Amino acid sequence: MKVIKDSVHDHIGVEGIARKLLDTPTLQRLRRISQLGTVSLVYPSANHTRFEHSLGVYHLACEALEQLNVDGTQADRVKAAALLHDVGHCPFSHNLEELIYRRTGRYHDDVYDLLTEGSVGDVLREYDLEPDQIADLVAGEGRFGQLVSGELDVDRMDYLVRDAHHTGVPYGTIDHGRLVRELTFVDGELVLGEGNVQTAESLLVARALMNPTVYSHSVARISKAMLRRGTERLLESPNSDLEAATLQRMDDYDVIVALRSSDETSEFCRRLDERDLYKRAVWAEVDDVPGGIIEADHADIRDFERDIAAAAAVDPESVIVDVPSRPSMTESTSRVLVNGEIRQLEGQSPLVEALRAAQYSQWRLGVYSPEPVRERVGRAAVSVLGLDIDGALVTEVRDGLDTTLDQFVE
Repeated sequence: MKVIKDSVHDHIGVEGIARKLLDTPTLQRLRRISQLGTVSLVYPSANHTRFEHSLGVYHLACEALEQLNVDGTQADRVKAAALLHDVGHCPFSHNLEELIYRRTGRYHDDVYDLLTEGSVGDVLREYDLEPDQIADLVAGEGRFGQLVSGELDVDRMDYLVRDAHHTGVPYGTIDHGRLVRELTFVDGELVLGEGNVQTAESLLVARALMNPTVYSHSVARISKAMLRRGTERLLESPNSDLEAATLQRMDDYDVIVALRSSDETSEFCRRLDERDLYKRAVWAEVDDVPGGIIEADHADIRDFERDIAAAAAVDPESVIVDVPSRPSMTESTSRVLVNGEIRQLEGQSPLVEALRAAQYSQWRLGVYSPEPVRERVGRAAVSVLGLDIDGALVTEVRDGLDTTLDQFVE
């Protein structure tokens, strides 16, 4: 057995198929994929990687399998899936995933080709495991796929604690030990045992607090949007032969080098390198945004950006419109046993509606631009997008928020 010291789970024992998989190039690549993308521009210590997260997910999966009395080949399948569940991630994790999906039709959990080919496939077959079965588990398929990718999965249990630890915020703390101990299968469904409504609520609360504080922090969103715009421009450049399928298998450093090396994207990269980020020209609440804007596809949003740039008389590259998807809360469908019945958390916990309301109130449409032109861009955006707000008031309030947030995180 190989024992690895981990910042969250202390010591993790790795043996058998997991030890063999650990040294494959496919898994080692995750050492060079940041877990939180550009969040380190907000929280400087958030430099952890998908590699250490994968080790944590493997560790929790081992504990869950022991609790569920699962061993043998089935246990090996789940352990392999837990360790490999993130090998399909593109550079900077979720920051570029939508861009790559639009061009390849694949998300990070579509790993069938990665698990079939190369050294990973060789190791799986050495242990008499079918790569397609492991890929199914990564995609959340079947009884044990719920443990790897579902409402009560060990993936979520690790990343909430790990992300909170590395950012230094107190909001992602959950009792993952209890969560693992209370897992059980009832009629093929993964549920928490009797008396664990509050345990399930802890996942919900942790995710709800981490979202505005870490995952959707305004600076993280701006830097993510800039990285995405620069990478998209690189893919579209007639002077570049980079394809999305190749980009998907690169690491963070490869992308930075590619962005720095292109005349068309070097300025975006310089801004990211020096944290010379665009500023918020508009920061609008969901009730102030027409439904057609929220539901707009990527092509429509690019049209909006060009129209705003024209109205503000600025270069089109000086405008980025950032429209998040509508708020959702998948953890609310977590299943718990109550009086011997399987019930979804949303039907059992009064917290769910309150957290949904909070999530709704935290939603913001962002329009970003360089500092010298942000007031012009803000006023143009209000007009072009038909926002029900006063552009001058938004700028005034936003300036105060920028100052407050900078004092909080730096």
